[in-house]
Amino acid sequence: MIQFVRLSVRVALLTLMVVAGTVSASVAQLGIGRPAGRSVVDAIIVKVDNQIVLSSDLEAVYAQQVAQAEGKPLPPDLRCRILQSIVLNKLMLAKAETDSVVVEDSQVKGELDRRMAYFVQQIGSEKKLEEYYNKSLKQLKDDLRPQVKEQLVQQKMQETIAGKVTVTPREVRQYFNRTPKDSLPYYSTEVEVGQIIKLAQVNTKAKQETLTKLNDIRARILGGEDFATLAKQYSEDPGSAVEGGYLGFFKRKELVPQYEAAALKLEPGQMSPVVESQFGFHLIQLIERKGDSYSTRHILLKPATGNNDVSEAALQLAKLRTRILADSLTFAKAAKDQSDDKLTSGNGGLIANRQDGSTYLPLDKLDPAIFFTIDTMKVGRITPPLPYRTDDGKDAMRIIWLKSNTPPHQANLKDDYQKIAGAALNEKKNKALDEWFLQNRSSVYIEVDPRYLDCKLLDAVN
Repeated sequence: MIQFVRLSVRVALLTLMVVAGTVSASVAQLGIGRPAGRSVVDAIIVKVDNQIVLSSDLEAVYAQQVAQAEGKPLPPDLRCRILQSIVLNKLMLAKAETDSVVVEDSQVKGELDRRMAYFVQQIGSEKKLEEYYNKSLKQLKDDLRPQVKEQLVQQKMQETIAGKVTVTPREVRQYFNRTPKDSLPYYSTEVEVGQIIKLAQVNTKAKQETLTKLNDIRARILGGEDFATLAKQYSEDPGSAVEGGYLGFFKRKELVPQYEAAALKLEPGQMSPVVESQFGFHLIQLIERKGDSYSTRHILLKPATGNNDVSEAALQLAKLRTRILADSLTFAKAAKDQSDDKLTSGNGGLIANRQDGSTYLPLDKLDPAIFFTIDTMKVGRITPPLPYRTDDGKDAMRIIWLKSNTPPHQANLKDDYQKIAGAALNEKKNKALDEWFLQNRSSVYIEVDPRYLDCKLLDAVN
C-alpha cells in the first residue's frame, strides 16, 4: 500500500473527482485541458470493448499521485497499479453498457454544479476560473459532462459490486495487527474543526434597486430591444451571459422551483415578470418545449450585500450557539439545517481534509484564520460569531467549533480506529472488485499495448 491511511490507488481512482473532499485544491485537476501552444502526441494503450485508455490518462493520474505524495517515496510499479485500476474502471463501463446501467441526467447536472462550485471556491471566483481555462462556465461544464457521467456510472457499478461490503471490529484489529509496525504512520497534531456560516442578508434598499433595474430592462425588451443582447450586457450569470442568457434544455425538477414554475407558464418567445430565486432576480424567456424538456434564456441580477448587512447573520448565529451550548441542539444538526456553506453543511459542519476525505486536519495545513482562532481554544468550545469573507468575496459571519485535538502520535487503534477501519474496508472492497474482475474479464475484448504487458493487466488488480 502507498500509505496506511490513504485510499488505495484503485479506490482513489473510482472516486476521483466525485467526492470533492478527496480532490487536490489545484484547479489544474478539474479534468479539462488548458489551451496549449503546441499539440501533444497521445496514444491508445489499452482497449476494453469500445472503451479506450490513453497514455495521457495514465500520466495525468500518475502526476496527481506524485503531487499528493509530497516527496515521499512511491512504489516502483505505481504506473502499473494505476493502469490496472483504470482498466478495471473501463471494464465496469463496458459491463454497465451491456447491463444497461445508467445514471439520470439530473444526477449528472447536480454533480457538475457541485464540482464547479468547489473549484470556483478554490480559485476564488467564477471569473478567475473562466480566465484560467479561457472558457465560459457553460463550456467548462459541457467539456466535463462526459467525464462526470462516466465516473458516476463507474461509481454505480462499484456500489453494485462492493457497496454492501462491511468490516467488523475483529477484522479491523486483524488488519492493524498484520500491518508491519515500521509501516504505521506517525501523525502530527490533528484537529477536527466545524463551522456554520451565514451570509450577509440583502437589505430592502438593495433588493428594490435590483428590481427597478431589472424591470427597466424588461421594459426595454417589451419596447423592441433584443433579449439576448441585453443578457450579454447586463446578466450577472457569467456561465450564460456570453451565450445571450441561453441555458439550454433541462427536464422538470432540474432547475430551482421558482425558475421552473415561471418558465413553464410561458409560451415560446414569451418573457416572464421578474422572478426571485436563491440566486437573485431573473427575467426568463422560454425558447422551446421538447417533450419533457424545455429551453430558456435569462437575465440574472444579484442584489449587493455589504458590511452593514451582517448583523442579522450574526444574530442568527448567536442564537444557534446559545442553543448548542445549552445542549438543545447539536452542532451537526445546526450546520446541516442552517449553514450557508454547502461544502461543509452536509458533513455536520466539519471541514474535510482534501487529501483523504477525513475530518482530521493536520495543524500545519490549517487555514491561518482558523489556526489562530483555535490556537488557544479548548476542545468543545464554540467561538462567538466572527466576520468572514467567502472565497467568492461575499460578506458573512461564522462560528467555529473545535471538536477534537489529537497530539502527535504513531497510529494506534484507540486514537485512529476510524482511519484504520476505513483502510481495512478499502482493502476488503478491493478484494471484492478483484473477484469481480476475474469473473468478468473474459466477457469483454481487451487489447493491451505491448509496452505495458509487464503490468499483467489481465491478472487480478492488485
